[in-house]
Amino acid sequence: MHIAIYSRKSKFTGKGESTQNQIELCKEYALKHFHPIEKFIIYEDEGFSGGNIDRPEYQRMLKDAQKGKFDILMCYRLDRISRNISDFSDTMKILNHKNIAFISIREQFDTSTPMGRAMMYIASVFAQLERETIAERIRDNMLQLARTGRWLGGTTPIGFISKSVEITDLNNKRRKIFQLFPVPTELEIVKIIFHKFLEFKSLSKLETYCIQNNMKTRNNIDFSRFALRGILSNPVYAIADEKLYNYFLVNNFDIYSDKKDFNNRNGIMAYNKTIQKKNTSNKIRDHSEWIISVGKHEGIIPSTQWIQVQKILLKNKSKSFRQIKNTQSLLSGILRCGNCGSFMRPRTGRKNKYGIQTFYYMCEYKEKSKKMKCSIKNINGNKLDKLVIEEIKKIATNNIVLYEKLSKDIIEFKSKDDNICSEISMLENHIKVNERSIERLIHTLSQEQSSPASKYIIKHIETLDQKTKELKNRLTLLKNNNKIQLIPSQIDIIKNQLTTFPKIIDTLDVSCKRNLIRSLVEKITWDGENVDIFLLGVDIKK
Repeated sequence: MHIAIYSRKSKFTGKGESTQNQIELCKEYALKHFHPIEKFIIYEDEGFSGGNIDRPEYQRMLKDAQKGKFDILMCYRLDRISRNISDFSDTMKILNHKNIAFISIREQFDTSTPMGRAMMYIASVFAQLERETIAERIRDNMLQLARTGRWLGGTTPIGFISKSVEITDLNNKRRKIFQLFPVPTELEIVKIIFHKFLEFKSLSKLETYCIQNNMKTRNNIDFSRFALRGILSNPVYAIADEKLYNYFLVNNFDIYSDKKDFNNRNGIMAYNKTIQKKNTSNKIRDHSEWIISVGKHEGIIPSTQWIQVQKILLKNKSKSFRQIKNTQSLLSGILRCGNCGSFMRPRTGRKNKYGIQTFYYMCEYKEKSKKMKCSIKNINGNKLDKLVIEEIKKIATNNIVLYEKLSKDIIEFKSKDDNICSEISMLENHIKVNERSIERLIHTLSQEQSSPASKYIIKHIETLDQKTKELKNRLTLLKNNNKIQLIPSQIDIIKNQLTTFPKIIDTLDVSCKRNLIRSLVEKITWDGENVDIFLLGVDIKK
């Protein structure tokens, strides 16, 4: 009999049993109640919340369960598995499907009996109820803090930094809070962005203006349309006055400051703006869910201008999205400019003398900067697409050398890339741990501001924040330099695709051709004279 033991503990609290103690207690229980035991399989997660199943050892345990590697899964307490009833239910379905028994020794639940299964589900419901109640109390506390207009943490908007300041509360006690302070050079950029958008009334034209005038983000990269929209729609820059109060009121924003607080001087703090989920980009909530409060910082954009900008953004958003004019291009997404590295996008041209619709590929950065930052020549798309197909056909019909080089490159790359992937995984885990620590410390600080320990908490937050920034910079560097990792089974698939490519490519429609080419080609570059095809890491010059 193989028995799996799962243990979990968060690093953020000194309470509760350690993972090692949980394992030993489970072993003692198993040795008393089961025999013969051939093997114990241990899964141990430390520093991970039970609120979700995004835990490395937990995921490994689920995979092993699906392979039937153990007969019983044991844990010290039910909430070690999960505090979320949906996740818990999904796990139980996997175990039941594989006839794997589940035992929680603290609650004495044993799924081998109907009563044990029923009681276990009831307990999981109460565990989730407790978690949701705690989350609700935390949210209520955050709402009360929002009334004060303080900065509650996270990445500060461009133009501001956060600093801790001392205040005297209603009980005449000295407390520390975080507040936004201006960065004059960045705020000048923000003013220009608002002024120029009111002039252009277009995010695309504003993006071009920023590129042409070398206006950069605080990370020294070009402003994208998305980043510009984020700045323009952020009320943090708007001056709080009666007009702005009425705008928020009419548009169903949740206002947490009195009308008299809109003093024609301070800026606005907007909380609960985004829906944040792991592994997905943040989504903007409906305005009715935003929490609006007058901040401690000064506003810089007159309310009339800010409101006018919102109306233009809304009007532009309501317009129909422009349909892609060219649907015949095959290389979009893999063709890059050899001069600046930007993607090259298809643009429709005129019909030729045979009545065939022509198109060309243009550097995206060249187009956005109106040739100021990149002036590489466009390339005929109809001819380039045919050229790439013909070159892949040639390679596929004479592939012995390519296969030898491919196998050699994969062996060399895999030995290097395993280390890179391992470091990426480690960095991502450290970043998650640090961010969770910061969240907890901010919550603790909000409740213990008058405590002598508050200055140490603030210092710890600043230290963690600096370390997190360093980890993120390293992570970005690794991901940018990391190539696609291939395993032997993928190499076989690619070889088969190369073999069949000449036989089927001409019979496929445009969409299927595009997908097949992308499965074989890593990227293609155009330097104005030559085309380089990077096929599975092999550079083929034309």
